[in-house]
This record gives sequence, C-alpha cells and structure tokens, in this order.
Amino acid sequence: MSTTETELAWFKSSYSGSSGDNCVEVAVRTAAVLVRDSKDTDRRALAVSRDAWAAFTALAAGSRR
Repeated sequence: MSTTETELAWFKSSYSGSSGDNCVEVAVRTAAVLVRDSKDTDRRALAVSRDAWAAFTALAAGSRR
C-alpha cells in the first residue's frame, strides 16, 4: 500500500449513532475497501475487494426490508 491509512478519506457509517459505540468507518481505494473500528484507529483496517464490499452492502440493504 502506497497510501497510509491516515491519508485516506474515512467515512463513518450513517448507522453508527452519536453515542460513540459500534462505529464503523470505510475508506475506498482503487482495488479495495478498507473497514475499521472508529474507536480503535491504531489497529490495522480490514481490506476487502470492491466486489465483496458491493455484495455485502447489497445483502445488508436487503435485510433491512
């Protein structure tokens, strides 16, 4: 990885709420989507392929119906 995780544009989940618990952030790269716990940003982020992320979010959106 040429870009460090601190240089990425991280976006917090809109479902995270304001109480500070259960917060997930994502950053989109060319070949992958990075996922991390916003309360523990020193930990290494999980990298998943863009296709896997698209499948996950489609599945998660379908479960809200």
